[in-house]
Amino acid sequence: MKIAILADPLDNQRGGVHVYTRELITALARLDSDNEYLLVREKATPAIPGTQSLVVPNNRFGLVFAAFRMFFIVPYLLRRHQVDIVVEPAHFGPFNLPRRVHRVTVIHDLTPLLFPQYHIWHSQMLQRLFLKGILKRASLVITNSRHTRKDVLEHFPFLKNKVIAAHLGANPALTPLRTRAWLDQQGITTPYWLTVGTIEPRKNLVNLLMAYQQYRQNGGSGQLIVAGQRGWKSEPFFEALGQHPYRADILLTGFVPDEALPQLYSHAQALIYPSEYEGFGLPVLEAMRCGCPVICSSVSSLPEVGGSVAYYIDYQEPASIARQMQAVDQLDDSARSALKEQSVEWAAQFNWAAHAKACHEALQKLAAKQPDSRHV
Repeated sequence: MKIAILADPLDNQRGGVHVYTRELITALARLDSDNEYLLVREKATPAIPGTQSLVVPNNRFGLVFAAFRMFFIVPYLLRRHQVDIVVEPAHFGPFNLPRRVHRVTVIHDLTPLLFPQYHIWHSQMLQRLFLKGILKRASLVITNSRHTRKDVLEHFPFLKNKVIAAHLGANPALTPLRTRAWLDQQGITTPYWLTVGTIEPRKNLVNLLMAYQQYRQNGGSGQLIVAGQRGWKSEPFFEALGQHPYRADILLTGFVPDEALPQLYSHAQALIYPSEYEGFGLPVLEAMRCGCPVICSSVSSLPEVGGSVAYYIDYQEPASIARQMQAVDQLDDSARSALKEQSVEWAAQFNWAAHAKACHEALQKLAAKQPDSRHV
């Protein structure tokens, strides 16, 4: 069986979908030597062992060429290579495939529909124009949590028998570390509080800034480290940051390379993740793998990932965040050590091999079925 994966996120972004695409492909290639995996990419490197790359450069002539590539060039090449299944990890496609080809779409969350005010205009428009049609033509939809599956079925009940939930994993290199060379280079001192992710409204970082102010005013100490790239509609965060009374103790690192993440998590007082909504919440799992205490919202998928180990907050209330910061502060050495062990043990059940196995089994079942006659 020939399985094509639309792997553009490997080359055009650094966020969560990039991580997902890379880890899914790597884990599938390790698990499955019987099927052939063809990656549609913008660049040839870095190569992933056990796969072949079909390079289709992008952005030569802006959005017009990008659309032509998505709707015509890539589908033509997939037909020419006679693929059996096409997987779209970024949930926007695939398009214009013959009926014999099974289409698989991965849904990470439905935030453009649930929180359109937090997305740029063209993202909202594209989701409204295309998502329902994409899902109607899908043979299989893969979601990253039970909560995301529930959201998908509430909005698209016609998918009842086509949706599976498979929890994500985390990079196995994420383990507790004593070394801190990267932290020292960045001027990060201990103790510090950490948040990880793109700076955008859904991450609720304005409330985090307010909570940090309350915590410091009540005698708390330590830097606040904001690790992640600047995203869309982030102006309110930067306005609040500029006026913050403890601005000198708030450090923005920008994008953090994979090799530095274990240090960042391992030495933090806690990861604070006050997001309004998450399809999964990968930083929560990453932190726990490093034995880092987690303070996170009690909504959407986050309780699935945090289990009974995380400290939960009301994301709408800065005082709730500040109280949990104080609670973590008050842990003695014995309690902190026990929490570290519990976090690592809990996180171990989430791994990319298990995610890939669930996806592989679903793809194998799909291959035995006749494609839906609605596929065009």
